[in-house]
Amino acid sequence: MSPAAAVAGADETRRLAREVARVLDECRASLAVHPRKLRELSALRSSSAGGGCFLPAFCTALTPLFEILRRSPASDRVARFAAAFASASAAGGSDGFLEGFLRFLLVASAAAHRPARFRSCQIISEIIMQLPDDAEVSDEIWDEVIDGMKVRVQDKIPAIRVFAVRAVSRFAIDEDDGGIIDVFLDTLEKEQNAEVRKTIILSLPPSNATLESVIESTMDANESVRRAAYSVLSTKFPLQSLSIKQRTTLLRRGLSDRSVSVNNECFKMLKDEWLVKHCGGDVISLLRLLDVETYESVGESVMGVLLKDGAVRVQDGQTIRQYFTANTADDAEQVSNIKLMDAEVALYWKVMCRHLQAEAQVKGSEAATTTGTEAAVYASEASETNDLLEGVLPSTVAEYVDLVKAHLSAGSNYHFASRQLLLLGGMLDFSDSMNRKVAGSFLYELLIIPLEHEVDEDGNQIAIGDGVSLGGDREWAKAVSELAKKVHASVGEFEMVIASVVEELARPCRERTADFMQWMHCLAVTGLLLENTSTLRSLEGKAIEPPELLQSLLLPAAKQNHVDVQRAALRCLCLFGLLQNQPGTELVKQLRSSFINGPDLVSAMACKALIDLVTWHGPQVLDQAIGIEPDANDEKTQFAPVDISDLKDDDLNVGVLSILFSGFQKDDWEFSLEGDNHDNVPTILGEGFAKILLLSENYASISSDLHPVILAQLVRLYFLEGTKELGRLKQCLSVFFLHYPSLSDKHKRCVSSAFVPLMRALWPGIYGNAGGSGPVVSKRRKHAVQAARFMVQMVQTPLFLTEATEQATMSPESLSRSPSPSVDFDISEEGLAIRIAVEVANFQDKKSAPGKAYAVALCKVAVLLRFRQSEQKAIKCMRGLISTLAASAASDKDLIKELAQMASRLKSLDESPEEELPQDQADAIFQKLGLDGGIKLDAAPVVPPTPAPRSVRAAPARRRARRAPSSSDDSEAEAEAEGEGLGVTSVSKVPATPSMTAARAQRASKIAALGKFTAAAPSDSEQDEQSDVTTDEDPSDEESS
Repeated sequence: MSPAAAVAGADETRRLAREVARVLDECRASLAVHPRKLRELSALRSSSAGGGCFLPAFCTALTPLFEILRRSPASDRVARFAAAFASASAAGGSDGFLEGFLRFLLVASAAAHRPARFRSCQIISEIIMQLPDDAEVSDEIWDEVIDGMKVRVQDKIPAIRVFAVRAVSRFAIDEDDGGIIDVFLDTLEKEQNAEVRKTIILSLPPSNATLESVIESTMDANESVRRAAYSVLSTKFPLQSLSIKQRTTLLRRGLSDRSVSVNNECFKMLKDEWLVKHCGGDVISLLRLLDVETYESVGESVMGVLLKDGAVRVQDGQTIRQYFTANTADDAEQVSNIKLMDAEVALYWKVMCRHLQAEAQVKGSEAATTTGTEAAVYASEASETNDLLEGVLPSTVAEYVDLVKAHLSAGSNYHFASRQLLLLGGMLDFSDSMNRKVAGSFLYELLIIPLEHEVDEDGNQIAIGDGVSLGGDREWAKAVSELAKKVHASVGEFEMVIASVVEELARPCRERTADFMQWMHCLAVTGLLLENTSTLRSLEGKAIEPPELLQSLLLPAAKQNHVDVQRAALRCLCLFGLLQNQPGTELVKQLRSSFINGPDLVSAMACKALIDLVTWHGPQVLDQAIGIEPDANDEKTQFAPVDISDLKDDDLNVGVLSILFSGFQKDDWEFSLEGDNHDNVPTILGEGFAKILLLSENYASISSDLHPVILAQLVRLYFLEGTKELGRLKQCLSVFFLHYPSLSDKHKRCVSSAFVPLMRALWPGIYGNAGGSGPVVSKRRKHAVQAARFMVQMVQTPLFLTEATEQATMSPESLSRSPSPSVDFDISEEGLAIRIAVEVANFQDKKSAPGKAYAVALCKVAVLLRFRQSEQKAIKCMRGLISTLAASAASDKDLIKELAQMASRLKSLDESPEEELPQDQADAIFQKLGLDGGIKLDAAPVVPPTPAPRSVRAAPARRRARRAPSSSDDSEAEAEAEGEGLGVTSVSKVPATPSMTAARAQRASKIAALGKFTAAAPSDSEQDEQSDVTTDEDPSDEESS
């Protein structure tokens, strides 16, 4: 090209750039001008198509957009306009503009300048989203775009990651996606920003690989991500692609979510997509897809929200009576002609009738509380609803009984439907004596029906169900009891009827002619009676009275050989003890004996019974029942050491609480990993002792010194390797630890007191703890460190507003009269830091490897704690102890520097740093913390051991010259370091030659670094100025500092 042509081309490019810049500037104001400006810019591009100058001019005019630091609506409008223009240019044929512009954007996306990366990813994503499907773009360009955006998905700026995800989301639906889905899933698992997670969820295509990730996102901490997950499930994943468990899990989470927006999105998916689109509005078909027999609560929730919304109503002609055929003379034929209900239909009618009954009651209450026309309207609506309910239910009690009997006689496949119909009995009218007689006869038949069982290959009978409830099902027993209380509603009538049945079933048991199935049946009905009785007085004068029930039935049953009989008997003994004003001696002895000597399933039931009795009556009452009198002067600090494997039944000198606590020490409890893992001793003990700590104010007989022991054991149980499979225990303890330290200052004090005993118990190789191989010891140390940091988090948890409000309500006069130093340092981080320092100072085995690691771990926890300026005595006390920590952690350079920083912070918080805390005041602090082994405060320097020889390599030269330090600077730094008591020795000044610099680094580089750290912190400007200055010490020390 000739020079004249080059000059002309450059002039043309500058002219076009000015025109493009003018158009872009006019697009900043409003989106309304964009269509007109697109046409104008297209015409400008057409007029300059021959010279090839438009692309450079367009990029030049757009370049200032990449330099804007702050995002604004005007700049976003310009970016959207540029993307729209680039997308429109591809529709009129390919002249290379779009490909060239994308290459320009890809270069900008890799820039170090954050705004350039952001704007380029934003424009690329907009172009790809707006680009028509028939656009002609080479595969090479798309490969470059995909590779570039996959890199930007890992960018450190969240907004850039969002647009990068949007840019490649359109390519994720292709069969050969280039690993985009894998990148999405990996990023989603580790992403911390909620907006990025939301964008990834919205960009995931429907597939088996992405389904699980979308379902897991319904438990995301951010509600916008959860709402996006339900939106994706609604639009991209059809109902048939989800398993029954996935459907019920989604509904259970979404309908019970704490966010209203998530509730609405889940309900929208349920109603619009699942009910209307996939089931044609038939709610019965929807319930069939949810397996309501297994997930009954989910089915009830679905029916509840649909009824509340009005999406489901009783259609004309729909009624339970349609399941009856024409009456005949033969009763047997009448039963056989009843049409049986499916499980979904029975659940539907149960929830529907309950809804109608509740709606009628609400309307009736509103009519009673209003007057005039409004009351008449409410009364009319209540009457219509009642009429509708009466038209749905069976016309007579006899028909209702026949309907339930027909389902009962149909076998176990209709057991669920029978229970749903049984619950409908509470809505019938039993005021007529004939109706009560018919229903009473039916209830008697229900109570005496033997338990279902199977026969194994050896001919042994195996009970079906839980083995302790009527019918083997707790829900069935509850339905029977509700119907019985409705039918026998008179005072004492329920107890009289059930007691007569118990007496009848107990005859073969008292005569010792019953087999284990008869024992279990009798105990199930007995449990039904005791569970629905408010006091034992109501059983006096009945067919079987309380003493006879205990002596002739419950205690003998607990001594039976069959495990299921023992479990049912212990459950009844627990219910019996809860009804007593004070548990009897034989009852408590039997529960203790079963817990100590019984099989694991029996021990679990006995443990549950003892925990319930302890929380209801208190441990002192149970101990008095077996002859253990409390000692008023005996304040226990530890539980009595008990080995339940060697404990005898006649050893009654050990309290119930000590026996239960000893269950933690037994590590060979057997439990099943199936189900919810409710019936195992560790879970029952964990829940029980957590309840005792939460409600500690109700148990004054339990010494407060035992609370830290219990808490330490619960934390140890939480981090124990063997409890990973116990999901219920982990969930229970996690909720307990979340709330316990926030409820009371006493709880905070308990957490602080439990820290050191917990660390002593967890750390391997000290205080008699077993060691082990290297990997085992490393794993146990890791768990101990995790537990320590967990305890620190509990100490740092703020109290709830109840106690803070009391402090806020104090008048200014009372606050001014109160002493300036607060007295609650023992429940805060200050008290925990002093406890740790004293533990490190008093620890004797510091020379062994486990002891060194233990001391270093404690020091690493201590530097995490912060002091309040109001706690002057605690600050001075810690300043006197920090030298001990430095001496114990001398082998860890980074930890020494953190301790130096802590010492500097404490000095800055000390209002009189030159004054030392008197020893008597320090002893008072130790006494308040319960530290008998408090040490004397010593501000003398403790010289750490000389570190290993450092590298003799001289520090590299820097560009900027270093200010020559004066001797006064070194003397001041050394004096301040000595005042902190960190044991910094003085280092004589010598000329800064490389050889002498290396020698000094070999001798005391770490000590000199400590001296600089304990000196007064320089200002920000000084730090910035000195950051690039050449030093005479090892540069690694300064950079790490």
